[in-house]
Amino acid sequence: MSDTQHLYLVDGSSYIFRAYHRLPPLTDPEGTPVGAVYGYTTMLWKLAEDLDKAEGPTHLAVILDKDSKSFRNEIYDQYKANRPPAPEDLVPQFPLIRDATRAFSLPCIEEAGLEADDLIASYARAAAKQGWDVTIVSSDKDLMQLVSKGGDGVGEIDMLDTMKNQRISIPEVEEKFGVGPELVGDVLALMGDSVDNIPGIFGIGPKTATKLIQEHGSLTAALDAAEGMKASKLKERLIEHRADAEISRVLVTLKEDATLPQPLEEFKLDGVPPEPLAAFLEKHGFTSLLRRLDAGAGSPSKTNDLNPAKQDNKSEAHAPTGNRQELPEWPDVDRDAYECVQSMERLEHWVARAMAARVVAVDTETSSLDAISADLVGVSLALGPNDACYIPLAHGGSDMFAEKPDQVPLEDAVAALKPLLESDAVLKVGQNIKYDLNVLARHGIHVAPIDDTMVISFALDAGRGTDGIGGGHGMDELAERHLGHTCLSFKEVCGTGKKAIPFGEVPLDKATQYAAEDADVTWRLWKMLKPRLPVEGGTRIYERADRPLIPVVAGMEREGIKVDRAALSRLSEEFATRTSAIEGEIHAIAGEEFTIGSPKQLGDILFDKLGYKGGRKGKSGQYSTDQAILERLAGEGAPIANKVLEYRQLSKLKSTYTDALQDAINARTGRVHTSYSLVGAQTGRLSSTDPNLQNIPIRTEIGREIRKAFVPEDGNVLLAADYSQIELRLAAYMADVPQLKEAFANGEDIHARTAQEMFGSVDRDTRARAKTVNFAILYGISRWGLGGRLGIEADEAQAIIDTYFQRFPGIQNYIHETLENVRERGYSETLFGRKTWFPRINSKNQAERQGSERAAINAPIQGTSADIIKRAMTRMLPALAEAGLPRVRMLLQVHDELVFELPTSDVDAASPVIERVMAEAAQPAVMLDVPLGVEIGTGTSWDAAH
Repeated sequence: MSDTQHLYLVDGSSYIFRAYHRLPPLTDPEGTPVGAVYGYTTMLWKLAEDLDKAEGPTHLAVILDKDSKSFRNEIYDQYKANRPPAPEDLVPQFPLIRDATRAFSLPCIEEAGLEADDLIASYARAAAKQGWDVTIVSSDKDLMQLVSKGGDGVGEIDMLDTMKNQRISIPEVEEKFGVGPELVGDVLALMGDSVDNIPGIFGIGPKTATKLIQEHGSLTAALDAAEGMKASKLKERLIEHRADAEISRVLVTLKEDATLPQPLEEFKLDGVPPEPLAAFLEKHGFTSLLRRLDAGAGSPSKTNDLNPAKQDNKSEAHAPTGNRQELPEWPDVDRDAYECVQSMERLEHWVARAMAARVVAVDTETSSLDAISADLVGVSLALGPNDACYIPLAHGGSDMFAEKPDQVPLEDAVAALKPLLESDAVLKVGQNIKYDLNVLARHGIHVAPIDDTMVISFALDAGRGTDGIGGGHGMDELAERHLGHTCLSFKEVCGTGKKAIPFGEVPLDKATQYAAEDADVTWRLWKMLKPRLPVEGGTRIYERADRPLIPVVAGMEREGIKVDRAALSRLSEEFATRTSAIEGEIHAIAGEEFTIGSPKQLGDILFDKLGYKGGRKGKSGQYSTDQAILERLAGEGAPIANKVLEYRQLSKLKSTYTDALQDAINARTGRVHTSYSLVGAQTGRLSSTDPNLQNIPIRTEIGREIRKAFVPEDGNVLLAADYSQIELRLAAYMADVPQLKEAFANGEDIHARTAQEMFGSVDRDTRARAKTVNFAILYGISRWGLGGRLGIEADEAQAIIDTYFQRFPGIQNYIHETLENVRERGYSETLFGRKTWFPRINSKNQAERQGSERAAINAPIQGTSADIIKRAMTRMLPALAEAGLPRVRMLLQVHDELVFELPTSDVDAASPVIERVMAEAAQPAVMLDVPLGVEIGTGTSWDAAH
């Protein structure tokens, strides 16, 4: 082993916030929040284990920020002025984190007036001058200024990014910034930093900053050279904002000569005494870590100076990771403990207990997955672990002569349950409770107030799962993830295939185990997930957007919408005729008949017989004939490709809509009732299924024909209220783009304005190109993707992207800052606080990483759009009722559009109310400085309303 001293400086402040945002909440035995403390402790422990496996440090210290102010605030009073205060539940954890550090018997260094970065810089330089090697444990880009090679008696300084398990030396710094560490500060000064409120030069992003420093050698040289540059916005900005860049250079410069609060020699590692660490872990209830310490068999050896205990795999399996937390002291699920309620006396007993408990988990068992048409078979309740029951109501089979078990009559059970389920004093908890609301509403029970474990999970963990690639929010998945429990499956109870039976024919003992378990698990999930909301910042989005929406969406599903069966039937016949004709044309072009729906046969025709180039065979040995391939061939002039695309569209529309919608008409209501999922889209948008009414083509003639079949009842009209270009408006606000803000404020054609800014003229072609670019940029499109959409080469597409960013630098800054934040925190956030997690954002797999990056760029904008329309939906019916318009019914939500049915006589009064509610939906939580335009139309069909 080398005799060289090796100092590790741990950026403890970054650990704190990573721990707070990434781990679930915990409280210690005294009720103090300790989620961040636990996360910090486990991260420090993991660092210890990792360093023990390598050539570990001889000296180590943890560096923390003393407070939120430093000498930089005296230089620039707006420094870090935009940073929000620390979360309320994190503040009491700061001193405990210092206690955690000292429990490891490690130096904990902080100094008033200095930031952790300055202390790290001063210690690193002092140690390097003594010939020590130094590793800074952090991923902070500011600290990359310190990285150095060493030599001539001076030690080397590198960094260790524990998130990526990556060493950062000079080559890695050069790869990130395009310059060496000595010039990183110059690049940072030009870029600025919105998080720390370092001004930089407005409109200069990382690429431009790097290019300027590479070309001129320093910040000062680049600023001096501005006078001699050709006239451009860049020249103007460099001259006009020189002072901003110069003050920024001072702010990003690390103080490297601060007085050292504690001598370097006192950082020497002499082992970790187990007693203080054990006392700390026991005091705060960190039992899994305490078990790991006990497994270490006393004080660590000299070769394991920093490792508190040898790794114990069995104990490790119980430690909280990701969005999973330690289980409370609950008994395992015991299906034999559940009660089957078969008498009125026992039902009244359970209702009374639930009333007293003030919280009850509820689940319904039915004859069908369609909540609007399903018959109620039974209800289950849970008041605690294994404290659950099932109330059968329609068991015994459909045969009137079949023997039926003892059960409470349906009407009597409804009468007994109604006061409980409608009581304002009792919270009803469900898993996808929207389904249960609709089932029970048909029996005159209007359930409230409610909580939904599925929706809570989504508010906390959209996109995130324990496997690191996201996770669903269904009960079975949540039970496995959070409870380590495998639920009985429906197939186990009802069978599969020809031997499957309806739930009403399941024997009561099995039915009770299955149904009561659902309620039991729901109760347990609620007790685990609900406390995480305030700690992890999910309360605002759940309480203000998602939870109030559940009964609103349930009501829309019950309303349904009328469709003209005769019109759909005519369209189906027309599509069948047209499809048959196109089939004949395709066969004529091919010179033979074949099955167009067979990818293998189609691929053989396209690439083997007709000889088109670019065919790619997959692992199965057949050619790919997906949409992209056909569109490429069509663009290259292959007539058969156009015909196949048309054939596929017509076939899909016929099967998905004109045929399926006829089958979907409810026999009782005569209307089509779609089902909305509140957790179906990662960004928070509602998704529609059974049938999906959100994917009907909007701009094609065929799509319009289908929409014509959606009609109101006699005497009514349909009203469509659509947000106009809401995502572009939000982009203008969130990215702070003055030109776009001005255009929206003045009611200009935004695509024409973009065309003028980018291409210098507005005509049909430039406006169309500008429209494509406007939307494509917000979806993080690549040069190749944009080139494909515009039918141009990738280099030309890149030039358009560069021009777009030059004209609208706020968009580029928004993209850069969004990606930096997501890479650091793991999630994006909407204006209303909705988090979307991207566990693959730092993946080494390029396709995975780039896919996450594209989604992360758009998620805050699309998610904010979704939040706004949800807020509008929640406020809509109360506003209409207050205006004396109770006959206006909200039927559909399709992307940025709401569809209503109302009497013709109410149109004039309802239109301004609907427009106002939608336009003001963001307020007061978010006060946009870009107006939300709402377009309203009415007509005797959905199409006519546009």
